Parts: sequence; C-alpha cells; structure tokens
Amino acid sequence: MQIVDRRLNPGGKSLENRQRFLRRAKALVQKAVYESTQSRDIQDVLKGGEVSIPIGGTEEPHFRRGPDGTHEHILPGNKTFIEGDILPRSGGGGKSREGGQGGDDEDEDAFRFILTREEFLDLFLDDLELPDLAKKRLTTADQINLTRAGYSVTGSPSNLAINRTMRLAMMRRMALGRPKPEAVAELAAELEECADEDERKELEAKVKALESKVRRIPYIDPIDIRYRRFENRPKPVAQAVMFCLMDVSGSMSEHMKDLAKRFYMLLYIFLTRQYKRVEIVFIRHTDTAEEVDEETFFRSPATGGTQVSSALEAMRKIVTDRYPSADWNIYAAQASDGDNAYSDNSATAVLLSEAILPVCQYFAYLEVGEARSLTVASNSALWALYERIQAGWPTLSMRKVSDRSQIYPVFHDLFQRRPAEGKVG
Repeated sequence: MQIVDRRLNPGGKSLENRQRFLRRAKALVQKAVYESTQSRDIQDVLKGGEVSIPIGGTEEPHFRRGPDGTHEHILPGNKTFIEGDILPRSGGGGKSREGGQGGDDEDEDAFRFILTREEFLDLFLDDLELPDLAKKRLTTADQINLTRAGYSVTGSPSNLAINRTMRLAMMRRMALGRPKPEAVAELAAELEECADEDERKELEAKVKALESKVRRIPYIDPIDIRYRRFENRPKPVAQAVMFCLMDVSGSMSEHMKDLAKRFYMLLYIFLTRQYKRVEIVFIRHTDTAEEVDEETFFRSPATGGTQVSSALEAMRKIVTDRYPSADWNIYAAQASDGDNAYSDNSATAVLLSEAILPVCQYFAYLEVGEARSLTVASNSALWALYERIQAGWPTLSMRKVSDRSQIYPVFHDLFQRRPAEGKVG
C-alpha cells in the first residue's frame, strides 16, 4: 500500500523545506547542548539552562526572484561606498567576507533561548542506547498498554467495528429470510406487465408481503452493531543490569577520580532517564571490593592498593546470586587508571575472559589519566592486558580520557546508537 500526501503546501512555504529546516535546527540545538556540557559541572547537566545557535542556521530556505544574469553596480545617489568596499555588519559583531573583524563589539549574531531540564536531557540523551538490549528473555514490567480484546455491544462511535457489524447484519438477514431488493423489483415488473385480473391480485399480495417483510427485518438492526474492545495489559520489556566498577585505590589521584565520577554520573543519568527496567550495581575496589550504594560510590573517600580481580570477582558472585545470564541483559562499565598489582594480572585475565565477558553483552573500559598524560604512546599494564583479551571479545570496548572535555565525547562514542546487526567494538 502506498500513501500519497496530496495536501497543498501552506502559502509561500514548501513542506519539504520546512521539514529539512526543522531537522537542521534540531541538529544545531543538539550541538549547542553538547558544547555547553563541557563547561559545566556534571550535576548542572540536570538543570537545563541557556543555549545559543547561529542566527544564520535558523533561516528557512526559500526561492527568490532574481535579475537575469549577474550585475555588479553601485546604486545612484550613493556618496559613501565605491565598488569593492566591504560593508560592516550592523552592531559591529561578526566577521567580514574577507575574514576581518567587523568591530570590537564582542556580541555575536546568535539566537539564545532557555531549555527546561526535560528538554535539555531529551536532546542530551537523544541518540544514546544500551547496545543489543532486549535480546534475551523478557519479563513483565509495570508498563501498561491498550490491547485489542475482541468486540462488545457497547462502546464509543470511534471504535465501531464496521466489518463485524455488516457481517452480523448479513447473517441475520439470511437467517430470517429478508427478501432481496432484486426479488421485490422482479415481482413489481411482472405486476406491471400482467393483464389477468386474478393473477394481478395474486402478484399484488406477494409484493405487499415481501415489502412488509423488508420493513419488519431492517438492513441493520441495533443487535448487529459491534464495537472494538480494548483492555489494559502489561507490556513485556527487557530487564537489564549495569555494573559500575570503579578503582578508588591510592594510585587514583583526585583528578582521575573526578573524571571517573563524571563518567559514571553521565551513565547514571542516562540509564535512569532512558530505561525503567535497568538495575544499577555499584562496586568500588582497592585491593578488596565491595558493593556500595550510590552515595558511597560517588562521595565516600577510600584508599589502599589495587587488585582489579577483586572487583571482577565481586561482580561474578553478584551475577551468580541475583542476575542469572539466562534471564538478564548484563552490562558493565569499569573506570581505572590502569594500575594493577603484577601478581593480579593473571587472575584478572582469567576472570574477565572466562567469567565476565561470556555473560556480558557489553563491557566498557575507561582508563583515566592525569591531564595531557594519555598522549604518550606507552600503555598501562591493564590496558595492554585488556587489549589482548579484546581480540577475542568484540563486546569489550576501551577508551582513554585525561581531561573533563573528553568525558562526553568518549561516553557518546561508547553508548551511541548502533545498527542492531553491528558488532560493538
């Protein structure tokens, strides 16, 4: 079936151009939202705020009638400019055609407006999602949907089931023997052509009987009418769990912990905003690991040595006890400075490759470093270990950050919407 929209465009407007303009305007606003997050504290992301987009980007495209050919001329009566002069913008802001500055005024041509918290987060999280969500067993959630549930004899006119009503009416007419219009018309024609008086009386009686029966048996009776019936039914949705693993050992400086917490804050906002049936498990570790609540994970200080295997072992036990892989979509995000006890590397490799990655649909590893330190070609021991494991597990993704401005681009790269058939890497 093909649907052709033959509605006329609004006067002087092109519907296709308007749709293209709306898509471009949304992209400009979304870009402004992304850029504004780099200068904010992560808690301020929840507050919405002011964003600005270039005025030139908000102009709707349209055609103008122009002169034939190309003309370069100065209008008569002009005493200020000659051909080749560059006209400054009004207000002194912006750059000229040659790249020069039109004035010292710092005000730029931009359209500024305020976004509410809901609008800001909608744009901020618009193209993010958990990879391959809902490919395992489903569970009944508290989300209720209207579902077709047969027919009823009462209901709203908008829910009138025309096909079912006409079918029942036809069955009733056939069962009661309602005369067809063709049969009545045929007898009426015979009556007009009949010359015998006795036969005419007999035909008249038959025609009256048929017409009387037609009146007694209506074409559609109230008992034929049916309405589509709907009832509330719970909608099955996927259940998933996200494990947040963070290194809080002594090798993690305050700068590194700040980067890790900002990454996890983005992840927390993303999960709680976008999904209703995703549980979050917080695990922090030094040389030992513990499951903690949100407040402790983000704010409570800790120090000590580093054993990454302790966090992976804690996650393995929790999965075994509470989140069987047959019933849950399991995800994990780990943040660390790459430091690990040398004697712990083998245990870490075994746990990750044999116990964690086989049950995870996605495992994101974020390595944090001091400012501008991750531009060095050398890798940490943990990074090199994970890189070897990644060759056999495309569900393991790895990124590095060393500055606040890198947090959102890396987060977006890890959790951007991907084609369903594509692999995560």
